[in-house]
Amino acid sequence: MRDGHLTPDLPPVWALATIAASALAAWLVPIARFGSAWSTGLGILLAAGGIAIMVWSALWFRRKKTEIMPRQTPTALIVEGPYRINRNPIYTGMALVVLGIAFWLGALSAVAIAMVYPFVITSRFIRGEEAGLRRAFGTEAEAYFQRTRRW
Repeated sequence: MRDGHLTPDLPPVWALATIAASALAAWLVPIARFGSAWSTGLGILLAAGGIAIMVWSALWFRRKKTEIMPRQTPTALIVEGPYRINRNPIYTGMALVVLGIAFWLGALSAVAIAMVYPFVITSRFIRGEEAGLRRAFGTEAEAYFQRTRRW
């Protein structure tokens, strides 16, 4: 329980909620069904790739001995590994898992809901985390933001 909520306000909880909403949409409002071998294969590929990116990215938090939980004070600015390409590879990995499952579900309605996940994560977590990195690392963080994409 956090801030009076029954469920913690964490990105994986939002990912699971988005997956549940996508599944419900695919079942109740199956707009433009496209379930086939290609969408299943694409879905599995996206989800597996997303998991691989998340694991690789999480290992860098361990290597740098800094906090992985959102809204905590960072002790290191990670700019190596997947962080050279993308400032938020764990969130990107989660988004790929959510999108992969939506493709596996085989309905445009599921994919449309999955596409909302990055916007929710950006507003609920990423902007605040970027502000925390600016406070902790100043011009070093700003230079990193300038040379590396958010998503």
